[in-house]
Amino acid sequence: MAEYERRVGTVVRGIRMPIIREGDDLAEIVATGLLEAAEFEGFSLRDRDVVAMTESIVARAQGNYCTVDDIADDVREKLGGETIGVIFPILSRNRFAICLRGIARGCKKIVLMLSYPSDEVGNSLLPLDKLDASDVNPYSDVLSLEQYREKFGVNRHEFTGVDYVEYYTDLIHEEGAEVEIIFANHAQAILDYTDHVLNCDIHTRDRTKRILLEAGAKVVCNLADIMNASRDGSGYNDQYGLLGSNKSTEERVKLFPKDCKDVVLAVQEKLLQATGKHVEVMVYGDGAFKDPQGKIWELADPVVSPAYTDGLIGTPNELKLKYLADNDYKHLSGEELKDAISESIRSKKSDLVGHMASQGTTPRQLTDLIGSLCDLTSGSGDKGTPVVLVQGYFDNYTN
Repeated sequence: MAEYERRVGTVVRGIRMPIIREGDDLAEIVATGLLEAAEFEGFSLRDRDVVAMTESIVARAQGNYCTVDDIADDVREKLGGETIGVIFPILSRNRFAICLRGIARGCKKIVLMLSYPSDEVGNSLLPLDKLDASDVNPYSDVLSLEQYREKFGVNRHEFTGVDYVEYYTDLIHEEGAEVEIIFANHAQAILDYTDHVLNCDIHTRDRTKRILLEAGAKVVCNLADIMNASRDGSGYNDQYGLLGSNKSTEERVKLFPKDCKDVVLAVQEKLLQATGKHVEVMVYGDGAFKDPQGKIWELADPVVSPAYTDGLIGTPNELKLKYLADNDYKHLSGEELKDAISESIRSKKSDLVGHMASQGTTPRQLTDLIGSLCDLTSGSGDKGTPVVLVQGYFDNYTN
């Protein structure tokens, strides 16, 4: 055995930070907080460590907020202020309800078209068993509210206990707008009701917008088109608009952070000056994973990471150890097996796409993988660790 042999691979630490407010020097706070944690807990930074910050603290430091009235004004200006088709929203009190309040305030009537049996990110509108027991074809059938209630009744979300059909209806009425609710899974169905459409899907938004325009819609916006510029000094996001936003108060929305490459570079530089170590830095929001119980695909943000340093570009390039052990080196054991696998790793090609020994590894973007790890570490509640330090992520069996 070598004189020193590491027995630990990747280590992930949630780092506690002060509560971040608008105007704070975030790079200074993050670098200082991380260095203090390292001194207090007895660890040190290494080259190629990853420091990740939640998008929330970046947006808060930027003061990237807008009001419900800002949303209403933008919707009214871009979609005419009369009858608007609002299609494919996700079912969320935190993510979409406050946006819907602004949309309703900016028009006279909403035709709300919900996808079924679930929304885009997996929130269930009704149980699959109920759909299977009905004569409804979700690929083609358009249901009115009366038909939906007759066939499926009242269905409350498993985790929140909310009937989102009723919740969204009441919210729109509270803003003084009329509402008609339909249920359909093909975008063109909304054009039987209005030709002014706001499509609210996240990851399929460009395709939906194209389909509607090709089908004859007069005006189509998606959520990335709303609040993509400042209104009277408000926050905005020129790339994502309302996508990735969260409820701040009943009258204010925190937008996804904008122009945050400078922040990650500043944190990287401060830590380099303080420690001499070249770390990678990223901003992360939702992870990209699916809950097996609730069937919810977590990624309600437009991307996992809106900004990262260049060392995080790309995908993993890894060999599957169990494949090597069970196939190439099935005749070896002990130190001989370890040496053979170590040599395979050291001599592996720079691009293993299509190589059988890499099958079963995860060919996803590094920022999606690391961001998901960080999201699970920091959580969305009261842990108070909006910065995550990942060490040893780029190590392998030979390190």
